[in-house]
Amino acid sequence: MESTTLPHPPAVFKLAGHPVRWNLLTRLARSDERVQDLIEQLKLPQNLVSYHLRQLRDGHLVHERRSSADERSVYYSLDFEQFQTLFLSAGKMLHPAMVDASSSSEDEKGQSRLKPPLRVLFLCTQNSARSQMAEALLRELSHGAIETFSAGSSPASHIHPLAVRAMEVIGINMHEQYPKHFDRYREQHFDAIVTVCDRIREVCPTFPDDPERIHWSFPDPAETTGSEEEQYVAFERMGLQLTTRLRLLMAVLNREHSETNF
Repeated sequence: MESTTLPHPPAVFKLAGHPVRWNLLTRLARSDERVQDLIEQLKLPQNLVSYHLRQLRDGHLVHERRSSADERSVYYSLDFEQFQTLFLSAGKMLHPAMVDASSSSEDEKGQSRLKPPLRVLFLCTQNSARSQMAEALLRELSHGAIETFSAGSSPASHIHPLAVRAMEVIGINMHEQYPKHFDRYREQHFDAIVTVCDRIREVCPTFPDDPERIHWSFPDPAETTGSEEEQYVAFERMGLQLTTRLRLLMAVLNREHSETNF
C-alpha cells in the first residue's frame, strides 16, 4: 500500500489552538499587557506564559514593545491585521465560502446599532497627539454614536500641529479640541477608559462604576526625529494604527452594549 502524506492544517490553527496561547490572544485582543499582568490574570507560572508568548511572537501574531514608562517592562500586543489575514486565508483553504464578502457591510450595520450614551475617554500624558487623534477618529468612525473625550496627566498648551494636519488630510477637523487635565472627568461615567501611552497607565485615576481599562502601548509620534515630513509620517502611521484599534473597539462595545440592553 502506498503511503500518503496528508497536508498539515494552516499554522495559525496550531498557534491559536493551544489553550494557553488562546487565552493569551484573548487577553491581548482587548488590551496590550506586560508579562506580569498576564501571569496575574491567567494564574499561570511565568515560564509557561513566557514560553507561549515567544511561540506567538515567532509566529508573527504578537508584537513586543519596550515600555516608554519603564524600559525594564515589555508590552505585548496582538497583530490584529496579521491574525485576520492568516485566519481568512486558512478559511479560504478549507472552502471559498468561508470568506464572507459581506463582512464589511455587516460591520457597518453593527456600528449603526450602537445606541448612545456610550462614552469613551482616551488618556495620554500631554493630551496633545495620540489621545486627541483617537478622540476625533472614534467620533468620526462611530458617526457620533459614541461620545468621545480625551485628557492627560500633564496637558500641553496646544495640540501638536502634525496631529492636526494628519487628521485634516482624511477630512477630520480637530480645531475645536484642546488639551485638558483628566481631573476634569474624574466624577463622570465612562464605558471604557483607553490609555494610549505607557506613562499614564501607571497613574491612571479611578472613575465611577469602575469602567473597563484598556491599554494601547503606542510610541509617541512627537518624539520622532528627522525632517518635518519624516515626523509627519509617524503621525500618519499613528492615525492608521488607531483606526484599526478603534474599529475593533467599536465591535466590542457594540456587542456588549447590545447584550446589556437586550
